Amino acid sequence: MRRVPIGVLRHRLTLESPVRTDDGGGGAHVVWVPTAEVWGALSARTGSEPIVAEQTAGRVTHEIAIRHRAGVAPSMRFRRASRTFEIVAVLDMEEQRGRLRCLCREEFL
Repeated sequence: MRRVPIGVLRHRLTLESPVRTDDGGGGAHVVWVPTAEVWGALSARTGSEPIVAEQTAGRVTHEIAIRHRAGVAPSMRFRRASRTFEIVAVLDMEEQRGRLRCLCREEFL
């Protein structure tokens, strides 16, 4: 199994999961809860914004590589200081549970 060199994983990231909470009026809103602190390799990628069904489709702006961790899913996101990266896709590189490649879209709040 090929390991990710530790020197490449130099960005400290918080992995967050969405939790729906009742808003008291019959609806719900999403609260992001920290799941784990991980080291990752953050790199900018180019992206595009195609129009699909008269809506702007998602675009990948960054790639984040982390050591393999069970449960990482596209419903989650990474946070680094004031920056937020929504996970678009999670790929198991070499399919040997060594590292994950997360394709992300940076959110601008």
